[in-house]
Amino acid sequence: MNTVTRPRILVVGAGFAGVECVRRLERKLSPDEADVTLVTPFAYQLYLPLLPQVASGVLTPQSIAVSLRRSKKYRTRIIPGGAIGVDLKSKVCVIRTITDEIVNEPYDYIVLAPGSITRTFDIPGLTDHAFGMKTLAEAAYIRDHVISQLDLADASQDPVERASRLQFVVVGGGYAGTETAACLQRLTHAAVKRYPRLDPSLIKWHLIDIAPKLMPELGDKLGSSAREILRRRGIEISLGTSIAKAGPEEVTFTDGRGVPTRTLIWTAGVVASPLIATLGAETVKGRLTVAPEMNLPGDDGVFALGDSAAVPDLAKGDGAMCPPTAQHALRQGKHVADNVIASLRGQVMKPYVHKDLGLVVDLGGTDAVSKPLGIELRGLPAQAVARGYHWSALRTNVAKTRVMTNWLLNAVAGDDFVRTGFQARKAARLKDFEYTDAYLTPEQVRAQVEGSGRPE
Repeated sequence: MNTVTRPRILVVGAGFAGVECVRRLERKLSPDEADVTLVTPFAYQLYLPLLPQVASGVLTPQSIAVSLRRSKKYRTRIIPGGAIGVDLKSKVCVIRTITDEIVNEPYDYIVLAPGSITRTFDIPGLTDHAFGMKTLAEAAYIRDHVISQLDLADASQDPVERASRLQFVVVGGGYAGTETAACLQRLTHAAVKRYPRLDPSLIKWHLIDIAPKLMPELGDKLGSSAREILRRRGIEISLGTSIAKAGPEEVTFTDGRGVPTRTLIWTAGVVASPLIATLGAETVKGRLTVAPEMNLPGDDGVFALGDSAAVPDLAKGDGAMCPPTAQHALRQGKHVADNVIASLRGQVMKPYVHKDLGLVVDLGGTDAVSKPLGIELRGLPAQAVARGYHWSALRTNVAKTRVMTNWLLNAVAGDDFVRTGFQARKAARLKDFEYTDAYLTPEQVRAQVEGSGRPE
């Protein structure tokens, strides 16, 4: 087959789902069978579950950014940018490159794995004054910011300013929020020993969530264990509570309390990428409705998976949907690749079925709670399982070596408290890291495709 007639497979997103799909396609398809293209602004796969350890300095940013170009056999074409619209009728994906150029990319098969964005609410001041924990840049920035608060508090002569700089608020009692609060609290607890002018009792961490339980997926016993670990460290936990408004120097809780703080970290869940709304297709809570085979019913050659797809969880049944976890995304990526190949070759596609293997929560140091295969673990055994799972899930031996080296170095030498310069003079907040206004409406997508014609 020549280049013109080879089927074009377009994969959107380089998260767990997208990268696993691309790797599987490369292994199972011959070069003459199809052309594979990947749309991503960064040529690396980010291992999201370890972001809190980057924010706390246990791991370096490079450790969890796994290069997509290390393999010598890698033949996928990468378009550096983000998909901002899809025209299902014309089979064209509209892409904004990292240089802000708008290009139309035609496809025969498209795999939508754009992931998710931070879920926000209409809370006054939230996007202007909160930090997120969804990208590598945010994790590196938060680390610099937290250390800078200690530096500024140490230099300040004003007790009111000092108190506000030494209080930290994390919103979200899920895995991301709990691990972020736990890891950063350990960082400040260790760092304050290097600031003899600061009273350690002034450093206060608040973890709040609107839900009545912390990490309810863990169950009552492990959830209570996690709460006890955090409270023992001095982290104040407020459940059934959220943010009423956020300001540059104070946050007001929904229970009426006002907390003077310069640090608000928002991890209250995620929602599907706004790209899904550009399709004009049926959704469930913002996630694209797909069949058990992860294809879009009624649209030939369209597949979706991961955080942005409402994939039926056949292992649970009763109409359940697969949760947006890395565990499911990894397996869905491989399964979608197999179904794309089956569709390409005229074979029968298979439904996705996977039983959840359990949960791991790393609270830093020797503290952890884990539930592998339903077995409840605490302390060092749970920590061994948590880190063992994360280490094994890293895709390359280079990444595994870097992460293990960082863990060993941190265990032996402890934390360092160097600001790396990510924090510029101008503060960067939640709205500066996720460009949710970049996407097109279905009408704009149609106009873009029709206005420039379909490129071949």
